[in-house]
Amino acid sequence: MILFPAIDLKEGQCVRLEQGDMARATVFNKDAAAQAAQFAEQGFSHLHIVDLDGAFAGTSVNRAAVTAIVGATKAKTQLGGGIRSIENIEDWLAAGIDRVILGTVAMRAPELVIEACRKFPGRIAVGIDARNGFVAVEGWAEATQMRVGDLAARFEDAGVAALIYTDIDRDGLLKGVNIEATQKLAESTAIPVIASGGLAGIDDVKALLALEDKASKSGIIGAISGRALYDGRLDAAAALALDGVE
Repeated sequence: MILFPAIDLKEGQCVRLEQGDMARATVFNKDAAAQAAQFAEQGFSHLHIVDLDGAFAGTSVNRAAVTAIVGATKAKTQLGGGIRSIENIEDWLAAGIDRVILGTVAMRAPELVIEACRKFPGRIAVGIDARNGFVAVEGWAEATQMRVGDLAARFEDAGVAALIYTDIDRDGLLKGVNIEATQKLAESTAIPVIASGGLAGIDDVKALLALEDKASKSGIIGAISGRALYDGRLDAAAALALDGVE
């Protein structure tokens, strides 16, 4: 299982939000590239990057910070936030991002996701952000009537590399991952699932490891940690030392 440190960007700085509220942002590092290098030094092989400003604006905003992150580490990177066109996807992949995450556009224009998967095999993930089982879009500001499982089903045979499932009500609050909902999604689809939102410590990592489906290479294959890593509740060395974590 891959453990992804989260670098959420607001005005070029590394922040953590509470429940996706831009007004409830805590700045953890003003230098995004330095933060990426620190995670790499701790032994992390992957990074999860979100352009928060881009998610609300509907277009990439924190380009300079993302480019600096890519240049500062050899870690594999996945990026989401405001990416809503084939041209934008192609641009980021050419800039060194390894995998692009499509969120709002997956709800609004699923045909674009299918086209992107065909054009960039293995390099497209779908972000599913949810409140009470329903998908939220536009930087989590807008609720929809689409259920999580129904959105995932749209892309069952499209070639999506992963579904990144975030429980918004837990995000940034250290309440623990919504294991039940994450497991339910993973069992309903053949697309690998990455858990996000609320990871509070090593017990969450252990619980997700126990659910990982190694045999079919589907199920829960990753977890994203933000605030717990930044404030030390999750010890990087201890987490990476767990059997099955990379």
